[in-house]
Amino acid sequence: MSLIKLPQLNAGAIPEKVSYELTPQAAKKWSAGIKAQDDDDDNGNVINIYDVIGGYDGGTANCDYVAKALKRIGNNDVVVNINSPGGSYFEGVGIYNQLSMHPGRVTVQVVGMAASAASVIAMAGDEILIGSGAFLMIHNAWCLAMGNRHDLQGVIDGLGAFDKAMADLYAQRSHRPLDEIAAMMDKETWLDCTAAMECGLATGRLEVKKQTTVDSESKQARALVDTALAQLGMSRKERRQVLSSLNKNHSMPRAAEDSATPSAGSDDFLASANGLLNFLNRKD
Repeated sequence: MSLIKLPQLNAGAIPEKVSYELTPQAAKKWSAGIKAQDDDDDNGNVINIYDVIGGYDGGTANCDYVAKALKRIGNNDVVVNINSPGGSYFEGVGIYNQLSMHPGRVTVQVVGMAASAASVIAMAGDEILIGSGAFLMIHNAWCLAMGNRHDLQGVIDGLGAFDKAMADLYAQRSHRPLDEIAAMMDKETWLDCTAAMECGLATGRLEVKKQTTVDSESKQARALVDTALAQLGMSRKERRQVLSSLNKNHSMPRAAEDSATPSAGSDDFLASANGLLNFLNRKD
């Protein structure tokens, strides 16, 4: 077993009036249902990260889940399957730190997408394998913020520190110059298997069977709704309440009943979510 010495990342405290969220572009590109065919995370030494980092209702893409999984796994080697469009920078850094300190060998398998915060998690692998049709995406930290000019200057300073920490990590893993990595982050760079291997952010090609789950469209719709609500200034707690209501009741808020898709009374979460998206995206 040859383990790589990896740096710990310091995310710092979550600033007030700032929300670090999934980008709309990543949410739209995400094929949410892709997973490894053999991914038993109940008994095996496997951790599956198949959701927005930070999640909605607990789930498997957060620090608590990973900590419990690593406790179960003990000092054994671990496989981490990733298909995530990103999400909370702070949760992503927390998961990365946990995996980078694991005493066993960590093999990361990017089966769909490892974008934004999920790409930070991927860097914790002794091996970083990426499948055919899968992508890594690196960019500068993305947030929604509100406040006066002093508040926003603090946000700018904080974002600069986060970007520097990520760039340092990507540069260390890829052995590329820091300014080259920073330029890739500035323009938001998507890397397929070949490109990721060529630039050093992946160590090999993943040869694993993949499958698509039946809830693929619903998971992506949930991510798109969450992103749209965040852009309207709703807090994470408020957005979780809306998503929970949609999930439990499969009903639309009254204001969205003019949408062309089924609304109140529908037993289909996907129809409800798409109806809300149509309403939020109306130009009038």
